[in-house]
Amino acid sequence: MSQPASQLRRLLAAPGMVIAPGAYDAIGARLIEQAGFPAVYMTGAGTSAARGFPDFGLLDLGEMVGNAATMARSISVPLIADADTGYGNELNVTRTVREYESRGVAAIHIEDQVSPKRCGHLDGKEVIARVDFISKIRAAVEARRNEDFVVIARTDARAVLSLDEAVWRANAALDAGADMAFVEAMQTIEEVAAVPKQVKGPCLLNVVPGGRTPIFDLRQAEEMGYKLAILPGLMLKAAIEAGDAALDELKRTHQAPGVSQSVAQTFRRFGADEWDALRTRFNAGAAMEQK
Repeated sequence: MSQPASQLRRLLAAPGMVIAPGAYDAIGARLIEQAGFPAVYMTGAGTSAARGFPDFGLLDLGEMVGNAATMARSISVPLIADADTGYGNELNVTRTVREYESRGVAAIHIEDQVSPKRCGHLDGKEVIARVDFISKIRAAVEARRNEDFVVIARTDARAVLSLDEAVWRANAALDAGADMAFVEAMQTIEEVAAVPKQVKGPCLLNVVPGGRTPIFDLRQAEEMGYKLAILPGLMLKAAIEAGDAALDELKRTHQAPGVSQSVAQTFRRFGADEWDALRTRFNAGAAMEQK
């Protein structure tokens, strides 16, 4: 099996746009892979929520990398992960890249927000100076040990300063060696369409229902020239809504909601057959030794 970063490189080099739905744990990651999507995105917001926090930059590198490691080993498609601000200066960014890379993650994005950061679709954000952002991206690019590991440069400058500033930062990050640009929180369809034209390299589109960027058919985004679309809150939103509905039904009816799969079928989706085969093989071996 090829390395996840190499897999992602091939996907991005092929015609069209890669769609990577977002998950916050191994369950969501497995469901995304089993649904036939070629890549999974680890959401920082969802990772925070799963630990009881809002997306306010309250998780540290270890918590984020630990979650990414669990998700990456649970799937056979590439994992793209949120790495927030890189968790400090250029030295911290260097460690951040190497920690994610060593866990089998295929790509990360690093942003230009002041730490502690906030969700890109909330008010109250600040961004660091241009020179500091580009220095972090240069450090991230130089830190990777596998040249296929994908470094994505995210800028939140649109909401804080202007679209022109965001485009400048995206292009400067690509010039510094970033593999892809991520302009966050564009506010109109016209802005969404303008970014791939003005940014001189591959672009990522962040799809956040209820956020600042208009939601539309992703086939249009592909036509606009985007190479990667992430949907960070997809599995989080589905889990919250399904959980609310199940709890409401239990409260109203005093009966456990019905299910569409047996316990065995559920476990089979998480590798039960493979582990049962190992159990049988080793149990058989132990039985032979006793004879």
